[in-house]
Amino acid sequence: MSDSSRAARPGPDAPIVAVTGAGGAVGGRVARRLVRAGVPVRLLGRDPSRLPELPGALAAPPAPYGDGEAMRRALAGAHTLFLVSAHESPHRVREHTTAVDAAVAVGIERIVYISFLGAAPDATFTFARDHWHTEAHIRAADVRHTFLRDSLYLAGIPAMTGADGVLRGPAGDGRVAAVAHDDIADAAVTVLLADAGDGAARHDGRSYDLTGPEAFTLAEAAQELSRASGRTVTYVPETREEAYASRAHYGAQDWEVAGWVTSYEAIAAGEMATVSDAVPQLTGHPATGLADFLRRHPDSYRHLLGTG
Repeated sequence: MSDSSRAARPGPDAPIVAVTGAGGAVGGRVARRLVRAGVPVRLLGRDPSRLPELPGALAAPPAPYGDGEAMRRALAGAHTLFLVSAHESPHRVREHTTAVDAAVAVGIERIVYISFLGAAPDATFTFARDHWHTEAHIRAADVRHTFLRDSLYLAGIPAMTGADGVLRGPAGDGRVAAVAHDDIADAAVTVLLADAGDGAARHDGRSYDLTGPEAFTLAEAAQELSRASGRTVTYVPETREEAYASRAHYGAQDWEVAGWVTSYEAIAAGEMATVSDAVPQLTGHPATGLADFLRRHPDSYRHLLGTG
């Protein structure tokens, strides 16, 4: 967390921040950081049993994004909504817009939304299109807002690698500046804490690209995984047809497989090669690179050990 964020520590009567996805990787990290900073936090999630028990934080009743009435009840009295995007689904945009409308209806003054790098209506990565439509709806609403556009998660790189030691997909020689969950959370908290200081409006209407410190190819990622795991990891570039065929055994729906495949195609198209200084600028510390991430999180590639 940056020095400016620590200087903006809120008082006991600070307004409530509602954190969605508080049982997840991003929302949970943000909630814990806000609690440590003395912010009154309301925890939202579809499954209350997954919400963390944090001193000073209150858990709201179950509030699925697509249930406008439940969202209004959960958000009533809060000042800021930290909106983590919903799980991918064919109805995700409708769920997001319902949640945003509920927030505006109960007087939420500010929304900080976790979006995606390169969000656009014609983005190669199909799920990034959902983020663009959500951003457009928030922009049209009468509410202050900030968008945090994450790159792919660093944790996703080992997760995309099979237990056979092969990272495969139609990414070509494209590059991706993947970002750590902790860096996203630190950046988000800096933005959220700004309302407690003199520069409360400096993030309003802004979009921040949150990336790692360098963009790497998947072949380079395989080399890092090899160094970290002590076994040979290889990258196998696929054609689109090969990518769909190699994922057919999962039995996933067409829209989901399209999201998986187009994430690689977006790398090939150069749409994830952006390297931004937003993480160090917002947090006051360097963004985490792939090698450091693997060193700190050996569990992320545990499935690669003891096989081959």
